[in-house]
Amino acid sequence: MSTAAVTPHENRAPNFWQSTNGKKVVMAVTGAIMFLFIIGHVAGNLQIFEGPAKLNAYGHFLHSIGELLWPVRIVLLLCVGLHITATVQLAMRNKAARPVGYSRKQAINSSYASRTMYWSGPIVLAFIIFHLLQFTAGYIHPGSQFIEGDVYHNVVAGFQVWWVSVWYIIAVSLLGFHLRHGLWSMFQSIGYNHPRHTPLLKKAAFVIALLITLGYISIPISVLAGFIK
Repeated sequence: MSTAAVTPHENRAPNFWQSTNGKKVVMAVTGAIMFLFIIGHVAGNLQIFEGPAKLNAYGHFLHSIGELLWPVRIVLLLCVGLHITATVQLAMRNKAARPVGYSRKQAINSSYASRTMYWSGPIVLAFIIFHLLQFTAGYIHPGSQFIEGDVYHNVVAGFQVWWVSVWYIIAVSLLGFHLRHGLWSMFQSIGYNHPRHTPLLKKAAFVIALLITLGYISIPISVLAGFIK
């Protein structure tokens, strides 16, 4: 009796990156790294409420350690690239698994945040690029002159343009939706999934995402309202 030949390719298990679980783990790890950056970033930005001297001192400190920041920037860029790549590939894989759409699609056991994960990410990425060009590089600074080193002036002058503030608030709100779903699903992706713990994780993710969103949007709202001048 002859046995069917098995080629090495057929016998080889898919590697970590090619597997669906591998991509989910990559999304979880890179998302966690970017989440830590988001926490540090909002904490630094909120120093604007302490006055020009405090915020400008923070900006000067970051500028003084510019060489040390490059490894951090490279890691963040790598995380962003891997996170987006894994997200897009998973979306394409899910679509290929169900090429025929539902005749009537109903959102069962899914939140608005989870249903907008795939397209909110690219929108937030576009906002980050615009944000860097405006407040970091100074290439886009409508309504006033960009002053190198005067972080307080640049932030206030930038947010005094209403459409810049509106764009910022919308993008940060989408980031909040992204975080709300991503934070608890991160634990699910690495295998920490239990009926007792998942509801608690979802509530914690909602509170954390809400606080981060309110922290970010409090700045343009305060500028538009005249509380920060």
